[in-house]
Amino acid sequence: MGIAAAVAVVVVGSVLLDPTPTGQVEVGLGAPTLGPATPAPTTAPTVTPTSTPLPPTATPMPTPVPILTARLSFSGDVLSHSGVYGQALQNGNEIGDADFGYDYRPMFAQVQERLSQADLAICVLETPVSADNIGLSGYPTFNAPRELPAALKAVGFDGCSTASNHSWDRGRDGVVATLTEMDQVGLGHAGMARTQQEALTPKIYDVNGISIAHLSWTYGLNGFVLPADEPWLVNVTNVDGILADAARARDAGADVVILSIQWGNEYVTDPTANQLELADTFTASADIDMIVGNHAHVIQPIDTVNGKLVVYGLGNFLSNQSGECCPARSQDGVMIEIVITGTDVDGYSVTEVAAVPTWVDRSSYTIVPAASGQDARPELQDALATSLERTAATLTRLGAQVTIE
Repeated sequence: MGIAAAVAVVVVGSVLLDPTPTGQVEVGLGAPTLGPATPAPTTAPTVTPTSTPLPPTATPMPTPVPILTARLSFSGDVLSHSGVYGQALQNGNEIGDADFGYDYRPMFAQVQERLSQADLAICVLETPVSADNIGLSGYPTFNAPRELPAALKAVGFDGCSTASNHSWDRGRDGVVATLTEMDQVGLGHAGMARTQQEALTPKIYDVNGISIAHLSWTYGLNGFVLPADEPWLVNVTNVDGILADAARARDAGADVVILSIQWGNEYVTDPTANQLELADTFTASADIDMIVGNHAHVIQPIDTVNGKLVVYGLGNFLSNQSGECCPARSQDGVMIEIVITGTDVDGYSVTEVAAVPTWVDRSSYTIVPAASGQDARPELQDALATSLERTAATLTRLGAQVTIE
């Protein structure tokens, strides 16, 4: 059915029926009279029947089509650098939960409630996940602890985009391990597949009665090449492939189709010419309703293209970037919250868009809401204020009005 027409991005946060028939006539011979008896007639008088109209019948009212609403949340890259999973191991030792030897949950403590309020929360799982925690590694070829998907599920995520330039860091075994671990904890996924049939089966979430399809594609694999006989292991961007993926989702019954895509230049906040061209191409398709981009590791703007919402870049949600390697803004992230409303008959539209800027406190790899900064150390207040200002300015650079919460 799709999301209808232009997207507005907003600033902050009875007839009673008488059952008695009318026009009835009472037919009778009247009361007897006093005096001499009158001879009875030899034939019975003829009585002309009078028709009795039926009471008016009410026209049945059509059953109203229910108006459905869903709140969606999208956040940026989860990059498990060695420093990040080292902190997770320390957390696991301190907490002592046998299921979380590497415990990422404290890193999400300040955003967990917000994530849990969404009807559908989607992350970007940038890296493969180990099946046995042997050979863990960070940049440049990642292999994250197997507990990471369980932690993402525990803090409120329903699914993740898995197509990234690091999807093939551990080859086919990494793809299989990652999706298997996600399946075991009930965390949805799109972007990688273990079989061709899995690759051709759209990921569709039932969200308050609305069928929402999530697609995930990446611009490349850091020079790695997929096996010629298994090109479906990771979705590597090509226009025809993405349009076909969206058409399959629509044919499978999706009311709304959302494309997550890796694109753009790392650490550059302005969308590239290629991003702008792809955004125009994909939003021109009746089968794609919204685009949510990632990969640049910094926030990029929000815009409306062909009447559809395009979020060019979500930044980093959890990472160890910054310092000597990267600009300070690589600690910035954002949770984009979108409300869609409509019916199966009239279609769906975006009725609210809000942004919750975040910032990574690298002393503990805690994700801190930049606007509220709850529990943040006093010495972080200036950094949070600067991050918030950067994010707000970037999101609105193309003229979009965005609620900052």
